[in-house]
Amino acid sequence: MNLILSVDFEKQLRDLIYKATQDAIKQLKNNEEKQWLSLKEGAQYAGVSYNTFLKFRDLGLKICEIDGVKRVNKKSIDEFLEKFSY
Repeated sequence: MNLILSVDFEKQLRDLIYKATQDAIKQLKNNEEKQWLSLKEGAQYAGVSYNTFLKFRDLGLKICEIDGVKRVNKKSIDEFLEKFSY
């Protein structure tokens, strides 16, 4: 199947794909570099709902709270999940 695209459309498509790729790479780099996450980000990182993530806290997941701001360390999440793995 061959598609015939105008030069202008092809350039727009190429630019769109390039930008989407750059945005995805940037997001991956930010996620890798960031060690302390908000509770919402922590839930996403762990692959669970926010409410389930709050239950993890009751089960021993360490949460840092300073002046009402709560953060969780990626390493703590990984260790917690490993502890409860079977």
